[in-house]
Amino acid sequence: MTFSADLGLAYPELVLAGGALLLLVFGAYAPRATTALAAAAIVTLLAAAVAAATAPFGRAFSGGLISDQASTFAKVAIYVASAVAIPLGQRWFERRGVRNFEFPVLILLAALGMGMMASAGDLISLYVGVELHSLALYVLAAMHRDDAKASEAGLKYFVLGALSSGLLLYGASLIYGFAGSTLFEDIAVAARGGANTGLLFGLVFLICGLAFKVSAAPFHMWTPDVYEGAPTPIVAFFAAAPKLAAMVLFGRVLAEGFAGAIPQWQQVLVAIGLISVFVGAFAGLAQKNLKRLWAYSSIANIGYAVLGMAAGTGEGMQAMLTFMVLYMIDVTGFFACLAALSRSSRSMETIEDMAGLRREQPGLALAMTAFSLSALGLPPFSGFWAKVFVFKAAINADLGWAAVAGLVGSVVAAFYYLRLIKVMWFDTAEGATDKPPFEARFIAIALALFSFPLVLGALIWIYPEAGEAARAFGLA
Repeated sequence: MTFSADLGLAYPELVLAGGALLLLVFGAYAPRATTALAAAAIVTLLAAAVAAATAPFGRAFSGGLISDQASTFAKVAIYVASAVAIPLGQRWFERRGVRNFEFPVLILLAALGMGMMASAGDLISLYVGVELHSLALYVLAAMHRDDAKASEAGLKYFVLGALSSGLLLYGASLIYGFAGSTLFEDIAVAARGGANTGLLFGLVFLICGLAFKVSAAPFHMWTPDVYEGAPTPIVAFFAAAPKLAAMVLFGRVLAEGFAGAIPQWQQVLVAIGLISVFVGAFAGLAQKNLKRLWAYSSIANIGYAVLGMAAGTGEGMQAMLTFMVLYMIDVTGFFACLAALSRSSRSMETIEDMAGLRREQPGLALAMTAFSLSALGLPPFSGFWAKVFVFKAAINADLGWAAVAGLVGSVVAAFYYLRLIKVMWFDTAEGATDKPPFEARFIAIALALFSFPLVLGALIWIYPEAGEAARAFGLA
């Protein structure tokens, strides 16, 4: 393949990289033009999404970058989620007197890294994509520099992220040493019929590094503290798109690089998935801060996605992709609600703060109820169908016992979702809420429509596309 053809396959990444560089230069000369920068960043992300949706399929740069159904599906979802995060975060910072032109630029750079993760075809592009998006997220977590909790969150995220990067890089070096290549397709040849001891050790370290990126237990220790301390719109961003990118990368490594070693890595994924489900369910019971509570909810839901991937089949990958996109809608919408709510200029972040919300803000109370019931998995909300697909894939792969265990964890987690709903709808308010900002309210209610009642229409479109994406992994 010629170099020009390689560039054609990398067009979405080139759009993001070029846009980020131009906006960085523009921001340096006009740092107060934050509205124009935010609008330009949104246009850039939407242009990248269109470029990804219309890009040809193939492999570029000697197999280091892959353009297929899976990457297309993931990139479009990632870029749209990133575009939603910009107005939500930009206005939130401006209301607090913080005008950073770097914010939309960092979102673009994070999206660039996530796009590279979705298209990674070898260990080098894998690591570059992971580090590019991680470095942007570290800065975003500490973007509110005058807030001590945000600075602490950024520092914790960076220190623990450095540890996970070391695990990832060490695992990649072991795999390269024993496979003799960094390309996933060459690694698959070396792992055919089962990975040898060296490859298996490398894979374990690689799985540990990727498990950190998706907040899977027992590598979840950073998540509650970072979610609580980081600005709410930033949490809405990195609780959604980065998780999808990391899960797609996770699936591509296992399905393309280690498809011949499914019995060896399947048991590891089942253990990680179930530990995540139960850590998220039981630890969430003790939480009163909603950002920490949804951190544990995120851990539990990642556990369900990992169980789908553990099936080691095309159906499992299909279920994982569908689950992640539907969960992205729920978690982004819930944090958009939190970003919209305040009382006497104080953010409402605890369960007690939500008392009487149905009388003060019935629209947002209804949206938060929809997101909570969807994350719980109550029919007919989207989260119910997402869990059905995951459990069905696990059962069809002779992992019925794991599906039953996951269902038990879901029942346990129901308590903290229902407790929040009870407080919103039946408890007495402690004062009037402030008028919610338009952009946060609009995003929250618009996303709630994708949880209910338009979920069936969304599934009709999303699920067949996820099936096509799953076939790109070579397991369908």
